[in-house]
Amino acid sequence: MKTIQIPTLEALPEAAREFAGLMGDNTVFAFYGDMGAGKTTFINELCKALGVDPEETASPTFALVNEYRSDTTAELIYHFDFYRIESLEEALEIGIEDYFDSGALCLLEWPERVAPALPSDTVTVRIRVNDDDSRTLEISE
Repeated sequence: MKTIQIPTLEALPEAAREFAGLMGDNTVFAFYGDMGAGKTTFINELCKALGVDPEETASPTFALVNEYRSDTTAELIYHFDFYRIESLEEALEIGIEDYFDSGALCLLEWPERVAPALPSDTVTVRIRVNDDDSRTLEISE
């Protein structure tokens, strides 16, 4: 397991760059954390670190999935938020397995709601809020 400490909001860009450097060839990343832990904030910052225009990133809470493209690598990135998903069947109907199998980068919030559909090589990222309001990211494959 790898760990990244995010002591303050100002340290977020550096943490996102560090995370990007650890991603390797993995394509599906499942972000777990309590409401307000910073999943969306971190994923938006990660997308910026990967070359996505900052004006393009947003929470896909109501859209379920946002599609971005890196300006530097032309890589396709899908940002999912499964918080409002009612059932695994609903997620399957929108084709999540096709997204996961596409080879594009898939960043998932609230992945526990679609756990049975996650690929076996999904990277787990846990975001923990510490007593001093800093964040710890724990990354495990």
